[in-house]
Amino acid sequence: MLVVVADLLTSWRQALPASAPAEPAARVGADLLRRWGEPHRHYHTTSHLSVVLGVIDENAGHAVDPDAVRLAAWFHDAIYDGRPGSDEERSAQLAQALLPRCGVPPERVAETARLVRLTATHDPAPGDRDGEVLCDADLAILAAPPEAYAAYTAAVRAEYRHVPDEAFRQGRSRILARLLAMPRLYRTATAHDLWEERARANLTAELARLAHPPAP
Repeated sequence: MLVVVADLLTSWRQALPASAPAEPAARVGADLLRRWGEPHRHYHTTSHLSVVLGVIDENAGHAVDPDAVRLAAWFHDAIYDGRPGSDEERSAQLAQALLPRCGVPPERVAETARLVRLTATHDPAPGDRDGEVLCDADLAILAAPPEAYAAYTAAVRAEYRHVPDEAFRQGRSRILARLLAMPRLYRTATAHDLWEERARANLTAELARLAHPPAP
């Protein structure tokens, strides 16, 4: 997927208040793009960010504060070291540190950080409309066609290449099983209707492959 940096920066600027100071906003946007472009990333890249922002735009009418959701998309994997839970927490803290410099009001900063932390579980509470939009966008890849899903799983494995195969299979299997145990993977009606069945089929097939790896 070709990602145009200028388009992303425009999207970043549009998510900020109209009164945002130009220089700090530009610096923070550039810093975020640098983070998303780190060489150890294979899936959690600007391509993923672009897809998430696109899905959020399509479902913005469902959100209470769509700009907070967009800002959360920018920050949700801003720190990505392959440490689930810690990455989300540190990314939320980064949002809390940087967004005030961009003129974002305290209540939106708090909502953005809350949403970033929510991506550790992808399990928004009933009625959490902002959380539903962000989590559905972040999990959109799970409903990809088979070839795209295979490329996604290969990219995730590459990000965890420092983890031995058996440890990776066990950890990944726990994540997939937790997702499959959710009553709904997708909380917005549109995403649920379009993606739920295919995503569950992809997750089930991957879990089976992990349980029966090919012989070396």
